[in-house]
Amino acid sequence: YEVAKKVKPSSQSRLLSGLNTFFNYLIVEGLRKNNPVSLVEPPKTGTTLPITLSISEIEKLITSFNKNRPIDIRNKAIIEILYSCGLRASELVNLRCSDLFFEEGLIKVFGKGNKERFVPIGRAGKESIRNYLKIRSKAKKEFSDILFLNNRGAKLSRNMIFIIVKKGAENVKINKGISPHTLRHSFATHLVENGADISSVQQMLGHSNIATTERYLHIS
Repeated sequence: YEVAKKVKPSSQSRLLSGLNTFFNYLIVEGLRKNNPVSLVEPPKTGTTLPITLSISEIEKLITSFNKNRPIDIRNKAIIEILYSCGLRASELVNLRCSDLFFEEGLIKVFGKGNKERFVPIGRAGKESIRNYLKIRSKAKKEFSDILFLNNRGAKLSRNMIFIIVKKGAENVKINKGISPHTLRHSFATHLVENGADISSVQQMLGHSNIATTERYLHIS
């Protein structure tokens, strides 16, 4: 029992599931007549709600890069797009110049499993990207269509996006354990709070299962 208390409920649940499958297999093979795990009550795993930022905190984070240095112009655009389009860090680093459809107010995103979706982009997002494109580094040949580049003309890493978000939070003293995904969570939460229907949010986030999106109803 003491050992069990040191194991997270989610880990206990996975272990019980494995044992349950194993004993059911033994019954099918005629090696047992009963499944002892069926008598064990599963642990209560609960629901862990993601960290989100308020709209005022988002505004502080975006303006934390409000300088005229090329790196600040780029980083401001990165924060703006992560939040206003709800992108994953991996989606952002792979975003291409040819994925921008500003006249239609859309950007094309390739999500998990390389699934394609179109996401609305607003005035502020378009303005940030246009400002960035004016000072964008000269790209290496293989990265010529990649939107966000480092100062050597190569694609940014996901780790670099984490560092940019963390640095911005430190600059404006946001004392939360945030990551690029926090901006995605905040985007979805603010949409739901302002009346967006859950299926539309699901499509914008690229969730294959609507149950994943429904947790934002609990946050709201």
